[in-house]
Amino acid sequence: MGDFSKGIGKVEVGLKWDPSPAGLPPTDLDIIAATFTVDDPYGAPAYLVHFDSRSPDGTIFLNRDSTDGRGFGWDEVMTLELDRLDSRYARVVVGVVIQQQAARKTFADVLNPAMRVREGRYTVLAEDDFASVPEATAATFATFTRDASGAWLFRAGVHGFDEDPASFTRVMGRSHA
Repeated sequence: MGDFSKGIGKVEVGLKWDPSPAGLPPTDLDIIAATFTVDDPYGAPAYLVHFDSRSPDGTIFLNRDSTDGRGFGWDEVMTLELDRLDSRYARVVVGVVIQQQAARKTFADVLNPAMRVREGRYTVLAEDDFASVPEATAATFATFTRDASGAWLFRAGVHGFDEDPASFTRVMGRSHA
């Protein structure tokens, strides 16, 4: 019997950044996952997962949320159990948005931002520092798509957006050339 792959099963995405210097407002980055249905894989998200939310079926959830980048290791962590996601979902896009509270901030204004996508506990699928999108206020960095056999595939790529948090969630699923 030959070897075959079931695709990606369980994924962890993480963000980290350094706190703002003393006297400056805190920097708050948020992971957002958007799910898209088979009927509308590039349209409006079927649902979003971010701080204070989780997927209706519990397959996508935020493990750790930070509002200031303080602490050791990864400040925000989200788990996606793609192998348990209902077959009506064809695509999941994961991104990050910078909260725009005191003043406009871009990735160039964030101290040492980084992201990591890994499968299981040890297999790193992607890492990036957002240096390619310094003027963006939000970015997508991971796209998972279901192939004809039902297996989940991963596509890395950082794509910057100049959007506030609300409008970012409406456009983050756009196709990129």
